[in-house]
Amino acid sequence: MRRPVLAIVGVLLVVVGAVWTLQGLGYLPGSAMSGVTLWAVVGPVVALVGLVLLVRGLGRRGATRPPDQEGP
Repeated sequence: MRRPVLAIVGVLLVVVGAVWTLQGLGYLPGSAMSGVTLWAVVGPVVALVGLVLLVRGLGRRGATRPPDQEGP
């Protein structure tokens, strides 16, 4: 149940980060955020956090070995 939530939040953060980046760079006009350098910096950071959450949410289950099967 936790993994799908991480993936959904990750996707939302990637989209929000991309929109903020585009607004900060002036490609999406019509907002108070348009052309403001702060959002061109904050946007990619938010998108990167979202990407990390997305990867964790989509990660394989059972990727770790049980303790009794670990190598030497």
